[in-house]
Amino acid sequence: MKFTLDSRTDINLIRGYAAGEVRTGQQVLRAPCIITVDRIIEDWSATEVMALTAADLDVIFELQPEVVLLGTGARQQFPQSVVRTAFAARRVGLEVMDLGAACRTFNILAQEDRRVLAALFP
Repeated sequence: MKFTLDSRTDINLIRGYAAGEVRTGQQVLRAPCIITVDRIIEDWSATEVMALTAADLDVIFELQPEVVLLGTGARQQFPQSVVRTAFAARRVGLEVMDLGAACRTFNILAQEDRRVLAALFP
């Protein structure tokens, strides 16, 4: 498991990740989840990257992020083009990366006070 030093205590930061889990604060998340600087959504309806639907994206767009980091597990896996089109239509940045890269990037952008959202598939 890899860890990141928490330099701020007033926001959600990802403390660690490993195959099948993400740690934020005292929580261990083992299912697809959404993390922002001030919210953690554990009961996200998404099940896998390639099966993402418009309904799965609604909760993301309601939170009004400027950039979404899609952490797709052990390896980078691009969602269907309809998902990428939905982000482009709303002018929301979408970055697709493996889980570790998404977690590390989230922490950097969160500490820069960016409106970042991590949609993670541990």
